[in-house]
Amino acid sequence: MNKIELKQRTKKFTIDIIKFVEKLPNSKAINVLVNQLLRSSSSVGANYRAACRGKSMPDFINKIIIVEEEADESMFWLEVMQESGLVHPDQVKPLLNEAMN
Repeated sequence: MNKIELKQRTKKFTIDIIKFVEKLPNSKAINVLVNQLLRSSSSVGANYRAACRGKSMPDFINKIIIVEEEADESMFWLEVMQESGLVHPDQVKPLLNEAMN
């Protein structure tokens, strides 16, 4: 996968998360989790773009590590939603798979 494809893929991940959360019902718990999930998932693509503009190899590596951390955090929020019974596992499975890869 090249840089342009990965930019598109990370942006699609954010868009898929947005579409997912827009379908969720309103509740205090879901609203808190959604806010966290939106922040971490949107950070994946934004930080990947920043990594692509890295000024050096150490700068690139540091930013890519942030991308990995944000993807892992996104997985955490999705898992919490699933394991707490707020969402059905089928709803989050494709999002978890994308965040893992």
